[in-house]
Amino acid sequence: MAKQIFSVPNQLTFLRLGFLPFFIIAIRYSRYDWALALLIAAGLSDGLDGLLARKLNQKTQLGSFLDPIADKLLLSSSYLMLAFKGRIAWWLAILVLGRDALILIACAVILLVVGYMTFPPSLYGKLNTTFQILLVLVVILVALFPTHLLRDVRFVLIYLVAALTIFSGFHYSITVARKL
Repeated sequence: MAKQIFSVPNQLTFLRLGFLPFFIIAIRYSRYDWALALLIAAGLSDGLDGLLARKLNQKTQLGSFLDPIADKLLLSSSYLMLAFKGRIAWWLAILVLGRDALILIACAVILLVVGYMTFPPSLYGKLNTTFQILLVLVVILVALFPTHLLRDVRFVLIYLVAALTIFSGFHYSITVARKL
């Protein structure tokens, strides 16, 4: 177990989790420069831990659970804090958080009723996550550099994220129902 916990990729994931409170604090106090730096550092550590897990043959079961949890915690807290700060609309934050909550509840029920099952992320889920992260990045950039171009990109991304969140949520529901 110690070998799993102390693998380099897992340590990077723990580091990313360690960034989370500072990222939340940075947004809370409108330190968008720090939030941007922490978001970039989290993204780099996320990419690096995946790369190292493959290259060093250090893929672990702990890492397979911990990595998506770290991503979801960062995204969920981002949407929540940015909504509190009025940087994104509450309807979008509720949509994003609601989808994730429904997926977590469904997984918990399946685990209790059926037992452990794997549900690998779909292309639509990965696409949704990518655009959710991109929107957070653009919202922070707009806070720092309020240009027309960035505001226009933010506007388009808001509705793209909303559509992908709804579509990927339905797709996930259908996929899970078929697998069961």
